[in-house]
Amino acid sequence: MKKNIIGFVLVVIIIIAGIYFFTRSPSKTDVATNTTVATTTDNSQINPATTTPANGSKTVIGTSVEGREIDAYTYGSGDTNLLFVGGIHGGYEWNTALVAYQMMDYLKANPTAVPANVKVTVIPVLNPDGLNKVVGTTTGNFGVKDVAASTATVVAGRFNGNTVDLNRNFDCDWQANGVWQSKTVSGGDAAFSEPESLAFKNFVEAYKPTAVVVWYSSAGGVYSSSCHNGVSAETKALTQTFAKASGYPAFETFDFYAITGDMVNWLAKSNIPAISVLLTDHTSTESSKNQAGLQAVLQSYAK
Repeated sequence: MKKNIIGFVLVVIIIIAGIYFFTRSPSKTDVATNTTVATTTDNSQINPATTTPANGSKTVIGTSVEGREIDAYTYGSGDTNLLFVGGIHGGYEWNTALVAYQMMDYLKANPTAVPANVKVTVIPVLNPDGLNKVVGTTTGNFGVKDVAASTATVVAGRFNGNTVDLNRNFDCDWQANGVWQSKTVSGGDAAFSEPESLAFKNFVEAYKPTAVVVWYSSAGGVYSSSCHNGVSAETKALTQTFAKASGYPAFETFDFYAITGDMVNWLAKSNIPAISVLLTDHTSTESSKNQAGLQAVLQSYAK
């Protein structure tokens, strides 16, 4: 969180050009045309909270392939359950974990921002093993510390400890071999074969969220979800609410390439409104934009 993310401003952007893995057609906005590699020269860290938030509670919803905890932090006590998720692609999209922690800082500092009828849960790092591949560990916590990650390490950070892309491991059009950009990636042995995605599934089924917002990078937009059942009216409203407040453009479909086993689309299949918020690049958190989006979503569910 902010107190633990001391001096996290010295990020050097390394543009990897001409490397096939990161090449895509010029018409596409996303997926690492200017892929960035996190580098720091200080002891800055992205740390999970080491104590229970003052106005919330911490729950361990499961463990990763390598035994790391997957934590959820809850704020408020209403009956309308809103869920925010970061870090599904670990170290490849480490800024999605950082923005989740920043939103937790905001909720902790502003408990009245959560309407009385609302409960907010944040899962800041769904893929702790992938985050660890890029940023390493410091006294048991995940963080960026004197890291000059290679391109290969950054790519490896996208996957979990079984080299599975967790965003290809959910039950909407699941396939063993999925696609990321122009590359084939593992979707696992079956839908929910990975402990991280199974933990999320079990949590969602128990928590029964009213709506879900998931952070990814990078395309700079808000995308609706569906799984051959159309975009629901609730999902359209959620998309527009976040997009209008944040300033990101809104889209009903992600059409850069075919997606199988996608998490938000599985949520749509489960009749849960869900959106993907794609940060503009792989280093920025655009915290003011995302805080505005979060505030708007909370208010849209206030009675």
